[in-house]
Amino acid sequence: MRHCAICQKRPSVGHNVSHANNKTKRRWNPNLQEVRAAIGGGVRRILVCTRCIRSGRVIKSA
Repeated sequence: MRHCAICQKRPSVGHNVSHANNKTKRRWNPNLQEVRAAIGGGVRRILVCTRCIRSGRVIKSA
């Protein structure tokens, strides 16, 4: 399952609800981006949510 490497954010589930109140399952996926990050003295590609990128919890490398 795809999740954020920093905060472990995962898809959440719920229902699509039609005007006739029919319910079908759906997923809300987190906005994950693959970034090159400095981890443990090296550079690795990790999947991170945009909230972690924006808040500075990921040190991006060039």
